[in-house]
Amino acid sequence: MIEIHEDEYLDPTDGLIHCRKCGGPRQAVIPDPFKGGSFKPRCVCPCQQEKERRRKEAEERRQRMERIKRRKAQGLQDRYLYGYTFAHDNGENPVMAKAHAYVDHWPQAFKRNIGLLLFGDVGTGKSFLAGCIANALLERDVPVLMTNFPSILARLGGMFGEDRTAFLDSLGDYDLLIIDDLGVERNTEYALEQMFSIIDSRYRSGKPLIVTTNLKLDELKHPRDLAHARIYDRILERCAPILFAGKNFREGNAASTKAAARRIVSPDNQKN
Repeated sequence: MIEIHEDEYLDPTDGLIHCRKCGGPRQAVIPDPFKGGSFKPRCVCPCQQEKERRRKEAEERRQRMERIKRRKAQGLQDRYLYGYTFAHDNGENPVMAKAHAYVDHWPQAFKRNIGLLLFGDVGTGKSFLAGCIANALLERDVPVLMTNFPSILARLGGMFGEDRTAFLDSLGDYDLLIIDDLGVERNTEYALEQMFSIIDSRYRSGKPLIVTTNLKLDELKHPRDLAHARIYDRILERCAPILFAGKNFREGNAASTKAAARRIVSPDNQKN
């Protein structure tokens, strides 16, 4: 005999156990093809189904948040990049509209392997824009890595054999790779060879690349030697150039910081 729980009742009209909350059946009638007649196994009522659906959704949200947290820890290795978000944009750089558009059209950009080349003077917001794209896509559970060549080369310096190969291969696991500050690395033969290997591997992977640099577009189009030409040609083929020609935001930030510091250390703010 099936036990009837407190939140259930036996409906005399069909002889089945029902839920007191929603009235739905918690038993099903299954014909027995071998012995004839039927049997009545337990089943879930509509409110139990809804409860299970909500539980699964909550678990999926939890897993997604944990996954995004891990992705950020892996993809944004410098903690200050966590603050490079659209929410922190001051609205003064008109180029930011392109960052929003890139994120909004990410599925198409990924499918067609469309990257960006953000070039212009120091302090004009290139790294901030790239960071905004990185954070926005990470929040959408897209694997993104934002790094630079000095960091990559430093990692490679302590690796050999299979570890080295595995690290280089791991760069291809990210749907979007962002190389910040191209041109600040040392131009040794070893460094250039590793840079070419990474850019060429990304080029052949068919996945988007975003590059920020203080170099002029003319320097990228007309490099001084073949080693740089091999690298820049692949970047220019896959990355749409965007010029940052506005004011130096770092100078404004520095002035704001100095003013805040003066207020903090002002004698008027000192307590006896």
